Amino acid sequence: MTDFRQLPDLALRTLGGGVVWANDEAFAARENLITPGPATYEPATFGHKGQVYDGWETRRRREPGHDEAIVRLGAPGIVRGVVVDTAWFTGNYPPEVAVDGLAAAGHPSVADLLADPGWEPLLPRSAVKGDTENVFAVTSDRRVTHVRLRIFPDGGVARLRVHGEALPDPRLLDALGTVDLAAIENGGRVVGCSNLFYSSPNNLLVPGPPRSMGEGWETSRRRDDGNDWVEVALAGESVIGVAEIDTSYFLHNAPGWATLRGRREGGEWFGLVPRTALQPDTRHRIVLGPPEQSGQARPVTHVRLDIFPDGGAARLRMHGRLTTEGREALDLRWQAATPRA
Repeated sequence: MTDFRQLPDLALRTLGGGVVWANDEAFAARENLITPGPATYEPATFGHKGQVYDGWETRRRREPGHDEAIVRLGAPGIVRGVVVDTAWFTGNYPPEVAVDGLAAAGHPSVADLLADPGWEPLLPRSAVKGDTENVFAVTSDRRVTHVRLRIFPDGGVARLRVHGEALPDPRLLDALGTVDLAAIENGGRVVGCSNLFYSSPNNLLVPGPPRSMGEGWETSRRRDDGNDWVEVALAGESVIGVAEIDTSYFLHNAPGWATLRGRREGGEWFGLVPRTALQPDTRHRIVLGPPEQSGQARPVTHVRLDIFPDGGAARLRMHGRLTTEGREALDLRWQAATPRA
């Protein structure tokens, strides 16, 4: 991915993120920071606390200091970039911001997070503009579970996007056994896509069932003889037992057919699921055969979903287990990205 914004937003509420604390939210609630979609605004819409903003807004400071909020990532991982979006905040945005990261074990309380000495800078104190998506690349290779947004001295931020690569605890995958190895929370990620016209292919890999067509991946209508596709890198080298292609809520724009292929890193593509007719608004759960049946249980690191000719899908699940080699490679990544106590 040449643009880190094509990586999933690890803080997103629909991925399980949460804004666990803020020192002030006098004008607008902290939870708005991780709401999916762009911020909205209706002029001259006043509540008891003033103009209603779709974002996080603190009171005007009359003493030294700054305001801050802590976000628990829905999928802990390595942050590649952040977007501090000040949409609609034109005269009340913070002039400067900073973002820090923390790798916390277990499920720490707010008091634990505030007292933890392990916070490290992801974005140093930097100038931002109002009513703007302020985009910042991050160079840290450390895995983090929480991020802290600091604003100087006060003001409003509409959205905080934390784009990166999820890195799960290998012990968790061991304990779960068969898991969805394409899921963002388990380390899966989109590495290629033919068309992002209506929505991001990252939606295919988020947890939980979809609640509308807008929570899936949808392409523009094709007027040629080609087809659309998406390629996913799995959590590691795996053997897949069940593939799931979910067209829920796609009633009149589901693909007509789909194929699923797999490959190992650097290898050639081979078939996992042959061209298969898809039904609208349906979870298609397909059991992959044993090795003697067309080699369908061969280890894979990547899968490619081709849809014919175009359309939309809600979710793509790849249920299976890491191979010994896949587990070892994940453990090496984990050790390299996890600070020692």
